[in-house]
Amino acid sequence: MRTGLSFAAGYVIVIWAVHLVNTFAFGGLLTFFGVHPLDPGALWQIFTAPLLHGSFGHLISNTVPGAIFSFLIGMSGARVWWEVTAVVVVVGGAGVWLLGGVGTNHIGASGLVYGWLAYLIVRGIFNRSLGQIVVGVFLGMAYSGLVWGVLPGAEGISWQAHLFGAVGGFGAGVFITSDDPPALRAKRQQKRLQRGR
Repeated sequence: MRTGLSFAAGYVIVIWAVHLVNTFAFGGLLTFFGVHPLDPGALWQIFTAPLLHGSFGHLISNTVPGAIFSFLIGMSGARVWWEVTAVVVVVGGAGVWLLGGVGTNHIGASGLVYGWLAYLIVRGIFNRSLGQIVVGVFLGMAYSGLVWGVLPGAEGISWQAHLFGAVGGFGAGVFITSDDPPALRAKRQQKRLQRGR
C-alpha cells in the first residue's frame, strides 16, 4: 500500500511540477521535447514526452487515471512499477516515433496511462492471479470508453500514443514475471529443475 501511494504521489508531483515549470518559467517552450516521428535527433525524447502537457486541461485529464493506475501497479512493488513503466514508455514511444506522422509533435502522459491500464487489465490472466483478474475486469468495464482513444479521431490527440502505449502495456502483462504469485513462481521453478535433469 505504501509503495503504491508513493508511486501515485510521485507521478502526480512530477507531471505537475514539470508543467508548472514549463508554463511559468519557459513559456511552454519545453513542449518541443515531445516525440518527433522519424527524426533521429529526437529519438531520445520518447523519454521526456510523457512528462509534458500542452495545457492544464490536458494535464488534469491524465492526472486522476494515471494516479490510480500507478497506485495499483505500485502495490505489486517498485520493481514491477519500473519494469512496466519502462516497457510502456519504450514501446509506446518507439511506435509513435515510427508511425506518428512526420512533422508532428507528440506529448503527454496519456500513452503511459493507456499502457498502465492495458497491463492492469491483462496481467491477472498471465500470472494466474484471481485478485488481479477481478481488478482487470473492473477496470476494463470502468474505463471501456477509452478504447475509442486508440482510433484516429479528434485533431491534436495522439491516438498513436494511446495505441502503442496500450501495446506496450499488453506486452508487459505477457512477459513481466516479477509480480507472479509465489505459487506460480514455485511451479515455474519446479518445471525448470525438471528440464535440467
